[in-house]
Amino acid sequence: MKIKAPLLIEIIFIFIAFLIYFITGNDFYIYNFLYIGTSLAIGIALLSNGYKWGRNLILLAIGCYLLIFVGLIGHENMLISGFWYYLFLGLFEAAVIHFLVAKIAGPFLFGRGWCGYACWTAMILDLLPYKVPQNPRKNFGYIRYILFVIILCFVSGLFLLKVNNLELIMYYTFIVGNIIYYAVGIVLAFVLKDNRAFCKYICPITVFLKPTSYFSRLRVTVDEEKCVDCQKCIKTCPMNVDMLNNSRKRKNGTECILCAECVRNCSVNALDF
Repeated sequence: MKIKAPLLIEIIFIFIAFLIYFITGNDFYIYNFLYIGTSLAIGIALLSNGYKWGRNLILLAIGCYLLIFVGLIGHENMLISGFWYYLFLGLFEAAVIHFLVAKIAGPFLFGRGWCGYACWTAMILDLLPYKVPQNPRKNFGYIRYILFVIILCFVSGLFLLKVNNLELIMYYTFIVGNIIYYAVGIVLAFVLKDNRAFCKYICPITVFLKPTSYFSRLRVTVDEEKCVDCQKCIKTCPMNVDMLNNSRKRKNGTECILCAECVRNCSVNALDF
């Protein structure tokens, strides 16, 4: 992991940066994806060398960049509502590229790495006190699908009704949407004693992430010969993933955010990327 994972991430994002540049002709995407890829590579390298705070640092670096610079300053709606907006406009830029790379095609390679290292909602939620879930997982996952449909219908309705000033509406949707996400995420974390409750039950982006993450090339695996079945990895996993099973059908397997908590807490070094 110490060399392979960071190097793989860097190579992937260099390729993506220049591919998108050649497609769009916009050199912004070179700087954008090189920054994100390098940040991710550094974060994974820090984690693999025992710096537990490495992931939080990278979450803040990438999250603040996307939220403040691209979103608030650049007036780009990077939420799922923005994805539908630009997609309906037929524009291959902004949120469409972001979703394609981070949340639709990208997870075939790096799973839900976005959730663990780049999400600006999670960068705040992961600072809350319940890093390890204190209660069993709830059966509230259906909420994400309801919210997904509501957002799709909202954006579709704006186009069907030919509402004016759509760009401005999308900008304010981005602001209001993030406020709601933070408020709901923080409340759920304290009520359910689980920092990642919002990710498990509410986040509509996981509708895209879960199917492709099933096939992820970058994933945590267990060396069954080394494993002593202490289950410490399962107890410390913020997403309740069964890390004792290498099958892609393992319990909550598509929920792994590559945070490496299981790897760090394994006393016999039986887990690795």
